[in-house]
Amino acid sequence: MPIVQIHILEGRSGEQKETMIREVSEAISRSLGAPITNVRVMINEMPKGHFGIGGELASSTRR
Repeated sequence: MPIVQIHILEGRSGEQKETMIREVSEAISRSLGAPITNVRVMINEMPKGHFGIGGELASSTRR
């Protein structure tokens, strides 16, 4: 059973996350030959204040 973990910054809509889960699941199923019903996708959303980019908080550097 393939399990995919995706770490993203907060702020994506439910629709965007749903699309990402569907498309990642399809890609894993296709590339590994695994039934899509066996693919698991976990999204870990991080607050922008808990992630650094180039030595600065993402909340300071990203819009």
